Amino acid sequence: MPGPRFERLLPDTATLDAAGIVAGLEHAERAPAERPFVALNMVASLDGHVRVGARTGPLGRGADRALFHALRRSTEAVMVGAQTARTERYGTLVRDPPGAPQPLACLVSGSLRLDPAEIPLLADPDSRVVVLTAAEGEVAGAAASLDYVRARDPDGGVDLAAGLRALRAEHGVRAVLGEGGPTLNTGLFRAGLVDELFLTLAPALVVGLDPLRLLAGELPGPPAALTLLTAHVAESALFLRYAVAPT
Repeated sequence: MPGPRFERLLPDTATLDAAGIVAGLEHAERAPAERPFVALNMVASLDGHVRVGARTGPLGRGADRALFHALRRSTEAVMVGAQTARTERYGTLVRDPPGAPQPLACLVSGSLRLDPAEIPLLADPDSRVVVLTAAEGEVAGAAASLDYVRARDPDGGVDLAAGLRALRAEHGVRAVLGEGGPTLNTGLFRAGLVDELFLTLAPALVVGLDPLRLLAGELPGPPAALTLLTAHVAESALFLRYAVAPT
């Protein structure tokens, strides 16, 4: 059964599927010498919310899910914060087609309080997971293959820059797809580690007082400067890809 079709609006017009959108990204080939290329993929409502209730799922439709999975298949590693992995019940990263190569999973956890009962990915014996943490110790009861990158910043949190350098040097990772949440996104932007942003603007208004947006907290200095590279539309949603100016 054919997947959703996307109408490209920029830089020219064309009709593509999700695989066509990610074809030719060449993130790995464009990686800096010392760390992986980092692209974030997020979905938000038109009024800026990144979740409905506790989860992002209600914001996405078939086209958003198709692009979400195509981006995962195109990358070498998927990075996610522990709270997002817990809330969204992260499991096997690529399920279709069956037996497809799996990107390396990178869980970011300052405290290392990770429970395989809450994060199915850790209970999957076929998954490879690197835990980027500022803590000592190991995750108990995990069936996944686990490695640890211990990187602590001066404030006691996770040193994301050092962690990404270790992913490149120790695991050969040249391209990382970040999937949030907002706290991790902010840390990556603060450290000048984000190269591209994929943003789906869902055709929905969430309203409410939920404070979660794409970023949590403040960025030092001026706002991050973005350049629109491509724009697609499908199912009344906008799919935007931005380059992030170096800081």
